[in-house]
Amino acid sequence: MVAFRSGVVREVIDERAGLQKIRVDIDGAAARAYVLTDLIGVVAVGDEVVCNTTAVELDLGTGGWHFVHWNLARRSFEQRGRGHIMKLRYTSLQADTGSTEEREPALAAVASTPGLVVVGASLHSQVAGIAVAVRRAAPNARIAYVMTDGAALPLALSDLVAALRSAGQIDVTITCGHAFGGDHEAVSLASALAIAHVIESVDVAIVAMGPGIVGTGTALGTTAIELATVIDTAGALGARVVVAPRGSDGDARDRHQGVSHHTTTALALAARPALIATPAHRPDVAASLAADERLRHHRVLSVRIEDIASQFAALGLDVRSMGRAAADDPLPHECAAAAGHAAMAS
Repeated sequence: MVAFRSGVVREVIDERAGLQKIRVDIDGAAARAYVLTDLIGVVAVGDEVVCNTTAVELDLGTGGWHFVHWNLARRSFEQRGRGHIMKLRYTSLQADTGSTEEREPALAAVASTPGLVVVGASLHSQVAGIAVAVRRAAPNARIAYVMTDGAALPLALSDLVAALRSAGQIDVTITCGHAFGGDHEAVSLASALAIAHVIESVDVAIVAMGPGIVGTGTALGTTAIELATVIDTAGALGARVVVAPRGSDGDARDRHQGVSHHTTTALALAARPALIATPAHRPDVAASLAADERLRHHRVLSVRIEDIASQFAALGLDVRSMGRAAADDPLPHECAAAAGHAAMAS
């Protein structure tokens, strides 16, 4: 199924680099929509626009927002890119984002990233807990967020990353694969880590997909499986790899209660060893991971952490996981904070 509907822009709710949030009238009904301005330009009140309404009509996890596909008020749009590397390739929205690899000679012979710490997570919301914990443990650490293409492709869509940057918790962003909009564009995860290490002199690279994880309820049919690739790629490059396991006390689905099957399945698929960080006050989480025979090649570390929900509040961050506030379901954020502290441990 694919669905497009036309409507009229009634209000620009908010905007930042790369994104407008608008209210649009479609068939007499008010709706909300995102405008990816790097792809189609800005819209104004009164413009007639064509919206992709598919996800909302299927009741998927976009939060009830459409996407503006084209602004009928303009006949053309052109924005020069930074190179010849295309993202969203072979679609009507393909764009020459360019890539840092094609502009930086220093990357030509890079084949390893020794000294880099890579923290992998399978939920976008966990980026916050990792970053805040790293910053708290090492205020001068240089932190990168590497966004993969396992979920949302435009970095501009992430309110969380915008808030973390404003709060000084992330220093640089890198979008890899078909994800786009970072300070650096990378062709692959491996080259994204090389950019973090060589070009940005990063201490910690947090690797996670953007908002909107894909899952089917099956063991392998989820983009969370990419965590295995993160572990193996970073490990092969010589980085130290720490994993923030996904867990929950508030998810109604049994497969995500305690330690999520997303985490254990990905860890079992990873060939290289990683350090799995868990909060010390939750020995049940560590015990669950340690008891899984498939994960024997990994090491589980219990880490003492402070109240991460309070730290979010102090920074003015409204961090939610699967729609739940950090105070209501703290476990995924506590696991993230444990990973952030473990990343800075000697």
